[in-house]
Amino acid sequence: MGAPKREFYVIIERDEDGYYVGEVPQLRGCYSQGRSLDELMANIKEVIELCLEEDIEQVPPEFVGIQKIAL
Repeated sequence: MGAPKREFYVIIERDEDGYYVGEVPQLRGCYSQGRSLDELMANIKEVIELCLEEDIEQVPPEFVGIQKIAL
């Protein structure tokens, strides 16, 4: 049996050039971009794997959620 799968949340925005930009708040410095959502998700998966390899003992904090606030 392999190791249990870990789940990560990706926050996605679209920049002024139309690229999708994704960030994984659970992993420091883990972000990527793509021309489409499919490309972004493939790219961010690679970056997550690299981030985990770089710091094998990193224990990601628990993701709680995103809140919207209006001022």
